[in-house]
Amino acid sequence: MDKIAVLFSGKGTNFAHIVKTLHGKECEVVVALTNNPHAEGIAIAQKYDIPLEIIDSKQYDKRESFDSEVVKTLHGYAPTLTVLAGFMRILTPVFTEQIKAINLHPSLLPRHKGLNAIEKSYKDDFTEGGISIHYVSSQLDGGAVVLQQSLSKTGLSFSEYDLKIRALEKETLSAAITLVLNKGK
Repeated sequence: MDKIAVLFSGKGTNFAHIVKTLHGKECEVVVALTNNPHAEGIAIAQKYDIPLEIIDSKQYDKRESFDSEVVKTLHGYAPTLTVLAGFMRILTPVFTEQIKAINLHPSLLPRHKGLNAIEKSYKDDFTEGGISIHYVSSQLDGGAVVLQQSLSKTGLSFSEYDLKIRALEKETLSAAITLVLNKGK
């Protein structure tokens, strides 16, 4: 069974969805890693007895030093794929050139790279927003797209749109993980 690592920084809702839908079925989550020692997602790893690594990014002067520690830690678990699910760090080539990873981004890339993508997508002139899952590269939200799902914004308030995007994130991320893992076979 393929092994995956999941990286998160906050609530861990996408991590929880991966555990509930894929762990032990499509793949094995061999480690959860967070850069935030106060992340709510830590409780999810503990609940499901998934090995947890906390590497506090604030303890590192340089992004490359942090990335080096993450890479070293991930290599110890030997995941087939690393999944960034709400991991709020811009990664350097120290990471991107050594780790096969995909990232969840809540817009239809190449639109709205970086932070606040849901808000930007809702406010733009397009009738649809959506989700992109892409390979991680050293360019912010610039790696090749694995999978995209769109969503009509017509008639939706921002809170309705936000809820639909967050639900679509989970579905799309699970599908993309399965797709990438199956491509490797």
